[in-house]
Amino acid sequence: MTCAYRHFEHIVRINTLEKLQILADAAKYDASCASSGAQTKDSRGGKGVGSTGGVGICHSYAPDGRCISLLKVLLTNVCLYDCHYCINRRSSNVQRARFTPDEVVKLTLDFYKRNYIEGLFLSSGIVRSADYTMELVVEVARKLREDHHFRGYIHLKTIPEASDTLIAEAGRHADRISINIELPREKDLKRLAPEKSLPRTRAAMGQIKERIDEGKAERKVRFATGQSTQMIVGADPSRDSDFLHRARDLYGNFRLRRVYYSAFSPIPDASARLPLQAPPLVREHRLYQADWLMRFYKFRVDEITPNENPDLDLDIDPKLSWALRNRAFFPVDVNRAALAELYRVPGLGVRNAKRIVGIRRQTQLRVSDLIRLRVNLKKALPFLITADHHPARMEIDSERIRAIHAPKPQQLELELMPATVPETAEPPAPKTLSLPIPKAEVIGGEF
Repeated sequence: MTCAYRHFEHIVRINTLEKLQILADAAKYDASCASSGAQTKDSRGGKGVGSTGGVGICHSYAPDGRCISLLKVLLTNVCLYDCHYCINRRSSNVQRARFTPDEVVKLTLDFYKRNYIEGLFLSSGIVRSADYTMELVVEVARKLREDHHFRGYIHLKTIPEASDTLIAEAGRHADRISINIELPREKDLKRLAPEKSLPRTRAAMGQIKERIDEGKAERKVRFATGQSTQMIVGADPSRDSDFLHRARDLYGNFRLRRVYYSAFSPIPDASARLPLQAPPLVREHRLYQADWLMRFYKFRVDEITPNENPDLDLDIDPKLSWALRNRAFFPVDVNRAALAELYRVPGLGVRNAKRIVGIRRQTQLRVSDLIRLRVNLKKALPFLITADHHPARMEIDSERIRAIHAPKPQQLELELMPATVPETAEPPAPKTLSLPIPKAEVIGGEF
């Protein structure tokens, strides 16, 4: 009997609250649950329950600033797969629990009516087979939509090994569906998750993309508005350039809404194939910033992570890092430069770059105008020219700029043991030393 089924006798005896505590905690490792792009639906027409708008206990954010509260839970943490990086793998000695579809439906409706949530994010471990598990997940969404006329947001985590018919059925009931690609390289996926396949996942993503396109072309055919995925950072030897190349592939070929990056977290009873320590959290943050540059600032992957620098600079953001490696591109004249050139200026975001192009048709921009636009002058001034500013040679020195923006070094403290310790006194506990983590900027936004 495998570890996944050792606790079956206990599963049927625990109550709903205990199941929720176990399965909600088990779902926290999945980051790909943002709700942007959902179609606006509500029950103001007199029929149905729920809404994708409104307010509540908010956990996910849409691009327009709306907060979407989601019940994020697993249908079960019992799993046939033995993915080494997953705490719910079959060889893991964790307490198991399992919801029925009716229990998840009841929880979702009860939480919504109490204004705790506005939607559902549902994933699951693999029980019996991929198709059997997918049938249970789809049954939850179907009952919410058809039996209870739920108009709230639903995000379903799909299984690439499941049949095309079941994935299509999931898309008809969900606002967003996602398949975790987990790792950017097939060889690492085979080593750490032998039951999974990168080509099979890409094939499933391709089928979902086709159905999304069909749904948009034929408005009467309802299908999910988009798909997303997640990659684990630091569980394998992949470089940052590997993650960004894979993300570029997914955005370009499958038009994913988002690629999420989740820093690997050491788990109990971990496999010897996994690293002993988690990667610095700032690495995950820099990947999000680089992802933002690709999607909104039109940077290429080989510009962000060239061959000689396959990993992102952890001390400064990737846009500033690119600028310091390409000093010949600067300074840029804000009154004459093309929009694409303004995108490259550190501290100048897409929105302000477009504003500058509009304003300079009427007047020459000065530093005071940039202040009113709330441009980050600390970053931007060494790289741009205005009607009343031209950076001096000292201002554009790369080492000086890096020193300004890199985290300040901190002196580590040592607690020295006294020269003599009385025999009756207890020796002082040694003080733990920890290295500082650079303060990270806000993910996304203008930088």
